[in-house]
Amino acid sequence: MEQRHLGRTGLRVSRIGLGTLTWGRDTGEHDAADQLKAFWEAGGTLVDTADVYAGGEAEYLLGQLVGGLVPRRDLVISTKAGSVPDPDRRCDGSRGHLLAALDASLARLGTDYVDVWQLHAYDPHTPLEESLQALDLAVSSGRARYAGVANFCGWQLAKAATWQFGGAGTRTRLAGTQMEYSLLQRGVEREVLPAARDLGIGLLPSSPLGRGVLTGKYRHGTPADSRGGSETMAPFVEPYLDETASRVVEAVATAADGLAATPLQVALAWVRDRPGVTAPIVGARDARQLTEALSVETLSLPDEICRALDDVSAPVHRYPDHDWSTL
Repeated sequence: MEQRHLGRTGLRVSRIGLGTLTWGRDTGEHDAADQLKAFWEAGGTLVDTADVYAGGEAEYLLGQLVGGLVPRRDLVISTKAGSVPDPDRRCDGSRGHLLAALDASLARLGTDYVDVWQLHAYDPHTPLEESLQALDLAVSSGRARYAGVANFCGWQLAKAATWQFGGAGTRTRLAGTQMEYSLLQRGVEREVLPAARDLGIGLLPSSPLGRGVLTGKYRHGTPADSRGGSETMAPFVEPYLDETASRVVEAVATAADGLAATPLQVALAWVRDRPGVTAPIVGARDARQLTEALSVETLSLPDEICRALDDVSAPVHRYPDHDWSTL
């Protein structure tokens, strides 16, 4: 698998990442092991997780597999901290919480360091410089090799990156930002992606298949074994089952027919090759689904197909996102 630099750093990662959102909850040890082995054998290196996935079980399961199944040195492990299961405070970016969460993640993962450590969300109740100091301490102590953020909007990302550039003392530049991005969710193109490209920060798209909808599996109903048919995940999928999304899905299916490919391959290739993208993070139910996603490595979409998909999925961006003189 082709390797790409994460932002303006020397860290190279596979251009498709393996997500573990469902590990330890819907994905058991056997299926997780099959996925990790298939990913590694295909040349994949970037494995993404978080301390809140399945209440820490995703990290624990990954830690159980690394070393015995796949050499630790062959993986780029990325995890996140700051999101908390508290309805009154959904994120905690305090230095104390973040550093304690990192230590707990390392224990569950069974490793002395993570390759990339990310703030999972922006905490409006904690000074941003305090949260960022936790990233600096993690890197300076060797517990993390690189740092990043997730779910920061454009101004938050720009503020964080600028603070790291211009702050006094030794600062750790942001290597990556993780955001949802797909043909069904192109909001990052307004401000986040332009900021990331200008600041040398690599984008790691989550849900690159529109929460599974772009695979076409929901075109004629909701399969019982799908996320949309799951009591816990149905609310996650439902926003992308409207008429607007249906038009995009049909366009993807038409493109797939013309290319002798699958809708999954077309949708994933589109986001993988967008300017500024380093590696989409793909979550799969089993190794078979993951293998289909990994088969996109040999697919490059023709320019005319990209333009057609761009047109059918184009979000409405007006002032101030576009040059005011053209409005």
